[in-house]
Amino acid sequence: MGQDQTKQQIEKGLQLYQSNQTERALQVWMKVLEKSPDLVGRFRVLGCLVTAHSEMGRYKQMLKFAVVQIDTARELEDADFLLESYLNLARSNEKLCEFHKTISYCKTCLGLPGTRAGAQLGGQVSLSMGNAFLGLSLFQKALESFEKALRYAHNNDDAMLECRVCCSLGSFYAQVKDYEKALFFPCKAAELVNDYGKGWSLKYRAMSQYHMAVAYRLLGHLGSAMACCEESMKIALQHGDRPLQALCLLCFADIHRSRGDLETAFPRYDSAMSIMTEIGNRLGQVQVLLGVAKCWVARKALDKGSSQSHGTLPSSPSQAHPPDPACAMSQAPVRQICLQPWPVLAFQALDAIERAQDLAEEVGNKLSQLKLHCLSESIYRSKGLQRELRAHVVRFHECVEETELYCGLCGESIGEKNSRLQALPCSHIFHLRPGLGLFFSRSPGGPEAMLCPGLSAPVGADLLVPP
Repeated sequence: MGQDQTKQQIEKGLQLYQSNQTERALQVWMKVLEKSPDLVGRFRVLGCLVTAHSEMGRYKQMLKFAVVQIDTARELEDADFLLESYLNLARSNEKLCEFHKTISYCKTCLGLPGTRAGAQLGGQVSLSMGNAFLGLSLFQKALESFEKALRYAHNNDDAMLECRVCCSLGSFYAQVKDYEKALFFPCKAAELVNDYGKGWSLKYRAMSQYHMAVAYRLLGHLGSAMACCEESMKIALQHGDRPLQALCLLCFADIHRSRGDLETAFPRYDSAMSIMTEIGNRLGQVQVLLGVAKCWVARKALDKGSSQSHGTLPSSPSQAHPPDPACAMSQAPVRQICLQPWPVLAFQALDAIERAQDLAEEVGNKLSQLKLHCLSESIYRSKGLQRELRAHVVRFHECVEETELYCGLCGESIGEKNSRLQALPCSHIFHLRPGLGLFFSRSPGGPEAMLCPGLSAPVGADLLVPP
């Protein structure tokens, strides 16, 4: 197979892929890989295979092709190809929740000598690194990377990259609980899709709609959340995007839980868990368990009047505790599960929390560990087991310290409740309080020139109050 024929077959595969004939496209590309001696053509087709397997959720296959692509780039002895292949390797590990490896490969990309591809792909490298830092709950480093990616997008008029960064920023602010910004950024992404995305893949629209759905639910706008999630799911089903299907199912379940419709929420959590397990999204599995946990807490609150003898449990969403979907959801109907007595639910919850903690520790996600310790604390408090309770309280506060989720101005925790946040140029974040605008106005150059209290002496509270 010569160079011209290789190019034709790659293009044929792309046309099939864009028309949702994914399996036929994969067959064409695999045939090129088997028969073409053209290294450049092989490199390009490997890139197509990496992208296709990513969108299908076949992350281990994605990683396999990324490794082969690096070997091909080394044979070509071309720095541009090497940078692109290392970026694909970083993305593959990001999808598999191997966040430390992702960061390492991104640093390799950034350490390569200046290349033509560097100007084009530098923003994507920063975005992947930011996603990995966010996966590790290193919020300041994540925000710093996202801002670098956004600068790349603006400097290069790359609306597609800007759209992806805005979605990641939406996820960032959802986690630190600034729900206003969690909605603003995916709405900005949706605007970019409407203004510039006529020739883009529909996945960009689906991605922005999903993140809007998450933010709308957190804000309590459940009708809008459902509409956005339905649109995202429709596109995900049309394109066979299994990872997005799992996220949408999780979002649907959360919406039904927020409405108090627990019997509808449980099976959707079950379906989301099934796909998350299938594709290897360990962090997604933890998020499903957290959502299920809040259903159990809500169920306990509804049954409080008929179960006084079993103790009580706070109904705060941040103090939920999850059951094990494998043993609880797959072996009994939802209605039967909901009618189980509290001691049975507590046993299932603690077993599930242990599994979720194992996953969260494997991944290195400190925020999930923090939430799970909080759930364990609430269960042991309801059971009157003080020794276990104290152990989880200690680990909870250790996780808060490790994530640095506290405001450098007021000293209060960040992410405990919905609050307006402000980020400084150093990427430290703090609570936006009344009177803070006056403080900024006293800083030459405004907030951009403000000395960060996290890097200097603490700012006194009197500075935040108008004289």
